[in-house]
Amino acid sequence: QVQLVESGGGLVQPGGSLRLSCAASGSILGVNPMGWYRQAPGKERELVARIFNGGTTNYVDSVKGRFTISRGTAKNTVYLEMNSLKPEDTAVYYCFLMYGSFYWGQGTQVTVSS
Repeated sequence: QVQLVESGGGLVQPGGSLRLSCAASGSILGVNPMGWYRQAPGKERELVARIFNGGTTNYVDSVKGRFTISRGTAKNTVYLEMNSLKPEDTAVYYCFLMYGSFYWGQGTQVTVSS
């Protein structure tokens, strides 16, 4: 049974920063692609960032230069450093792991508001 646990969401003012963390546990072999989606109220879920086994990263255009995805030292952990946050970044952020199929975390709320 694969489980993903996220942490680090919260309320932040525009221009502020947050760091999201995600740790996967269970019977997982090797290091696998991981990343983050987000879903804002009334909108479809969108891919924010992902990191592949070799370290290659992808970002949605709206977060390039502001967000950084990275791996932790523990296997199958991932972080999302979010800087210069904007109100339009407000969403529930979901961590995912690609291991045969997609596995999802429970989601963590990020609210950017003054």
